[in-house]
Amino acid sequence: MTDSYRLGVDVGGTFTDVLLIHEQSGALYAAKVPSTPEDSSRGVMHGVERVCALAGIDASAIAHLTHGTTVATNTILTASGARVGLVTTRGHRQILQIARSFVPGGLGAWVVYQRSEPLAPLELTIEADERIDARGQVVQALDEAALRAALTRLAREGVEALTVSLINAYANDLHERRVRDIAREVLPDIPISLSSEVIPEMQEYERTVTTVANAYVRPRFARYIDNLATEVARRAPRAKLSILRSDGGLASAAAAARLPVKHLMSGPAGGVSGAIWLAGVAGHRNLLTLDMGGTSTDVALIEDGRARLRRETMVGDVAVRAPSIDVRTVGAGGGSIAHVPNLTRALRVGPQSAGAAPGPAAYGRGGELPTVTDANVVLGYLPTAARLGGEMGLDVARARAAVQTIADALGLGLEAAAEGIYQIANEHMFGALRLVSVEQGYDPRDFALIAFGGAGPLHANALGRLMGSWPVIVPPGPGVLCAYGDATTRQRDEASRTFIRRFHDTSAQEVAAGLAELAEQARAALRAEGVDDAAQTLAYQLDLRYQGQGLMLSIDLEADELDDVLTLAGARFDALHEQLFTFALPVAKELVNLRAVALGPAPTVRLPTVPVRADVDAARYAEQRIHVEGRAHIAPVYDRARLGAGGVIAGPAIVTEMDATTLVLPGHSGRVDPHGNILITPDA
Repeated sequence: MTDSYRLGVDVGGTFTDVLLIHEQSGALYAAKVPSTPEDSSRGVMHGVERVCALAGIDASAIAHLTHGTTVATNTILTASGARVGLVTTRGHRQILQIARSFVPGGLGAWVVYQRSEPLAPLELTIEADERIDARGQVVQALDEAALRAALTRLAREGVEALTVSLINAYANDLHERRVRDIAREVLPDIPISLSSEVIPEMQEYERTVTTVANAYVRPRFARYIDNLATEVARRAPRAKLSILRSDGGLASAAAAARLPVKHLMSGPAGGVSGAIWLAGVAGHRNLLTLDMGGTSTDVALIEDGRARLRRETMVGDVAVRAPSIDVRTVGAGGGSIAHVPNLTRALRVGPQSAGAAPGPAAYGRGGELPTVTDANVVLGYLPTAARLGGEMGLDVARARAAVQTIADALGLGLEAAAEGIYQIANEHMFGALRLVSVEQGYDPRDFALIAFGGAGPLHANALGRLMGSWPVIVPPGPGVLCAYGDATTRQRDEASRTFIRRFHDTSAQEVAAGLAELAEQARAALRAEGVDDAAQTLAYQLDLRYQGQGLMLSIDLEADELDDVLTLAGARFDALHEQLFTFALPVAKELVNLRAVALGPAPTVRLPTVPVRADVDAARYAEQRIHVEGRAHIAPVYDRARLGAGGVIAGPAIVTEMDATTLVLPGHSGRVDPHGNILITPDA
């Protein structure tokens, strides 16, 4: 059998992580290279070259290249998207300005809240004289002559992308398709996004803002994907390029370029997918994930091997109706900058980050501001023997000088100031973990905590203690786990439509028939990407609410549960409502949306095992002075590559590897399982 390889790439704010997997043996090769924000594809290809050299192979041996990217997210956050024109139904021109009522914060927040400008400005919004009712019937035909004249005005304004979002287009897309045909004549070579294709569901504002966001990021995202695809085709001609979606599935490069709004949370989704894969093989199905990188930390909850999904994705203050893994992000990463404001004289950490350039002071690249990484160096948690990414040394003197500025501002000793930075960063992450667990009705003590990202294992033990979540799992190669998730996830597509019916006005047979139609649409999308029907699996989802209620909850169903779909969905809706809000109501329930999901086959990747080696002394290569809770300790330093299954690491201890460093606190121990995971638990 010819050797074949899968390659996962995750582009972060500081590092680009690359993981190469030999499909036949499960052998792993990892590389971490600096990100290149000015053109992410350069960092990607640099990483590909590096990891292929480590494995001793040519890039032509790569069969699959999967990629998690933040290009779409950063386009919105940096307001660097296209100049978008918008076509709405007459009378709805100001839909983005009216929006939904939302004021963040508490009392008086409306005084200081500065809402960002809509992604499609009012001066570039035109009206189509047409009307379709909620049942999909044409009430007023489209005035094509007036539309052509309005589009001509938009062409003179230099729009770079066009959105078409007409009222009730989810029920009948006839007029939207005709608008597209005319726009292609008037505005050739301009990408056009239809709301009936992006999100064929009710609620005109959500449908419009989602489609506008798709148009806004589409030109830049498509250019990036095209550039990357060209480079991949040139250097790895066998590789099939796939892009990770926000919901944890994969899409082809062409599908991603057409619907980039489904990839806004592509980067964080990779870590969750990797955590599910690795922890599931090791026998852990209920997890809290902690992905701490250089710029931010992402957390999520996994129940019974499945990540929680949400139907709304928030980027900055732009909320779009697109499925994504329920990931919460806080500005606490290894590069988060500590500062003491003159007004309050209270220590703050983040959200500003030193990023990849110049980076923390310890990187020796010109950074002078104190960061979380510098605090870890001062506390001894990052030993002087450690080399970030396997090649970057640490400048301890610069780290100490940077943290000393905080110590001077607070009137504290150097180590006390560093520990304050460390603990505040932990509190930020603790708050995010509570959002996905306690505030969703889950007890974190029922979940293990899996930590990854370049900085996650340094903070994991402390967060496990705060959450009461045991064991704390540190997988092998935690700094490149997002890339592992990219490489081991499945292709995914979904189809949905609005279907408003009270339970007593429909039947299980009618609902099942509607889901079957959507299933065929989702199957066809995967079929077009080369996935045979026999290799696909189906799942379903219903959006339900109590009659008269505005809130909707999504209920999951399996393919073999459709015969009794209303009874099962109703019971699960009541249980979920009670879990989230502590009560259920004895009133009629109402269907809002139907959804079918098609999944491709899981990749055939073996998880390697490590040899049994209970004696950890052979892996010990140094000692390090560390500070924990105001006390100094001498901690042994271990080389993770030399640890074997059954080994027990008594805290305090430090474990180093190419892409991350793990801290085991005093009073805790880490046991190495057969797959090389370190499982940290309290000694008591």
